[in-house]
Amino acid sequence: MSQHPRIRQKKRAFPRILGRERAFLADTLRAETTGGLLLLAATVVALVWANSPWQDAYHHVRDVQLGPLTVEAWASDGALALFFYLAGVELKRELVVGTLSKLNEAVVPVVAAIAGMVLPAIIYLVTNLVSDDGKPHGWAVPTATDIAFALAVLAIVGSSLPSALRAFLLTLAVVDDFGAILVIAVFFSHGFHLLSLLAAVVLIALWYFLQRRRVRTPFLYIPIALATWWFMHESGIHATIAGVALGLVTRVVADPGEEHAPAERIEHRLRPWSAGVAVPVFALFAAGVTLSGTAVRQMLTDPVAIGVVAGLLVGKSVGVFGGSWLTARFTRAELNSDLAWRDVAAVSVLAGIGFTVALLIAQLAFGSDAAQVERAKAAVLVASVLAALIAALLLARRNRAYAD
Repeated sequence: MSQHPRIRQKKRAFPRILGRERAFLADTLRAETTGGLLLLAATVVALVWANSPWQDAYHHVRDVQLGPLTVEAWASDGALALFFYLAGVELKRELVVGTLSKLNEAVVPVVAAIAGMVLPAIIYLVTNLVSDDGKPHGWAVPTATDIAFALAVLAIVGSSLPSALRAFLLTLAVVDDFGAILVIAVFFSHGFHLLSLLAAVVLIALWYFLQRRRVRTPFLYIPIALATWWFMHESGIHATIAGVALGLVTRVVADPGEEHAPAERIEHRLRPWSAGVAVPVFALFAAGVTLSGTAVRQMLTDPVAIGVVAGLLVGKSVGVFGGSWLTARFTRAELNSDLAWRDVAAVSVLAGIGFTVALLIAQLAFGSDAAQVERAKAAVLVASVLAALIAALLLARRNRAYAD
């Protein structure tokens, strides 16, 4: 009896997305695209206002004290908690039933995301360590990708691109968000208070218990969420981590006979508020930097600004593409037959849009130096705009190739 040699089939690095996963991806893209456009509008308003004759009014409104926090702090610590809650839900969903639940499909975007965070940090550190005026502690600023802006650009210029490419970007962003969350939690905590943290942990455990017991009433969950946010803020850990933690203990798999899992129902209700209100409000009070001639000249010689721009423009694109290519080159994974490496290269440049979380980390890294915060934020804006323009040109060419 003849023996046929066993043929090993290579696993796809960027698999086709079918069924419920495709519907979920489409819904997310629609919401994030709208959010990206609103985010862009809020950024333009902030820049115009902060550089207008009414700039004093902008800074006054931003610094108004509302209860325990300023308006700016409410925007970064409060509004973004909703954004990070949804990031936590997306991460858990990907880990349980999505791409990250399958090791052979997860390895490429995970390695790409990690490389896309490590290389920008290295570029920033080198730039600042060789300079007498460098500030190495800002290394985390260029490590984050803004998914709302990135998906908005992809949707506008990439209507004919394969869905696998969009899925790769979304998975990459989920892992990138998780990395940013870890960075914020580990490196930007201050004045640690154990009792407050224990109270937050108890409330997170209560949320998990109620999810396990299939309790659905929002009259229990809303007070728990608010109290968790407050105790996390008081513990010294950044308050947005409360949102992530609650997202990770939200149930993402529907029971038999249950039409939608709690995560899907909550996400459906909250995503418009996150994309349409929370993130644009944060941008309104975070992106208002002064762009005078003096400020621009200072930015051109500032090692922090140079490191941020180089990290986002060069580090992100080279890191994401290099991580993807090396993983596919030295494992049994191969590129989806619908895609070309030029598609991945264009999306890698798109990953250099580091807006929302990058601005937040700039505030956390240089909070005591207002002038440095302004220069770091300006560098994030410049790098994000350049990355968006370059990626749009590359994606438009690829889009025409697929449309023909």
